[in-house]
Amino acid sequence: MEPEHKELLRKHLLELSGQIQVSDTIVPFLFQENILTEAQVQLIQSLQTETQKSLQLLQLLPGRGPRAFPALLRALDDYSWVRDKLLLELQDSPGPETGETGESSIIIIIYE
Repeated sequence: MEPEHKELLRKHLLELSGQIQVSDTIVPFLFQENILTEAQVQLIQSLQTETQKSLQLLQLLPGRGPRAFPALLRALDDYSWVRDKLLLELQDSPGPETGETGESSIIIIIYE
């Protein structure tokens, strides 16, 4: 995961964990896409509340490689307002070099 993606998730960790429910579609999608391992899915599902599950997922994702953030964006189809907010903030914040690198790679990945 790119540093700006990690920072974005860290910055919005509590807000995101209160807005999304990961059990029904997000975790299964990320498992299907080989972002999460079976052990990680079991760990997330073993937690009692949706907020705990969301927090655990958001803490695991930064270490799951470069495909994790684009896959999360695709998994957020049912939460388009959350996805759009993340994308908007990512576009508004300059990247490490020109500010355009992150934006164009995200747009390409969303429309695959």
